[in-house]
Amino acid sequence: MAQAVTVRVRPSAFLFGEIILLENYLPVFIFMIVGVCVGLIAPTLGYLLGPKRPDPAKLSAYECGFDAFDDARAPFDVRFYLIAILFIIFDLETAFLVPWAVVFREIGWFGMITMGIFLALLTIGFIYEWKKGALEWE
Repeated sequence: MAQAVTVRVRPSAFLFGEIILLENYLPVFIFMIVGVCVGLIAPTLGYLLGPKRPDPAKLSAYECGFDAFDDARAPFDVRFYLIAILFIIFDLETAFLVPWAVVFREIGWFGMITMGIFLALLTIGFIYEWKKGALEWE
């Protein structure tokens, strides 16, 4: 007949096990502390040690290469918006092409055809803007 065995467990054993689990997060915690310190110390040092020579040109309002307008609702030329849209289009193209290139061998012909359609649509949009003269800066 088997006898019952009593096992004594130290209360600190549970605490020690939790410390081991938390030890895995120590590098992440240190990285976060270093990031916060650099994020706070670098601008503070720049502010304290940097030259302070105010001048009217530095203190004036400046917006995208133009002097500040009297009215904040003054219309901008539509070419600024077209260039911004072109940038977003080609930025998105890069954002989709890089991951596609990484998994190209795994997705096969389906991925090739899909990316071909995507690039064809972008090319059609680019040609449309080119024909409309959006790239001409007169």
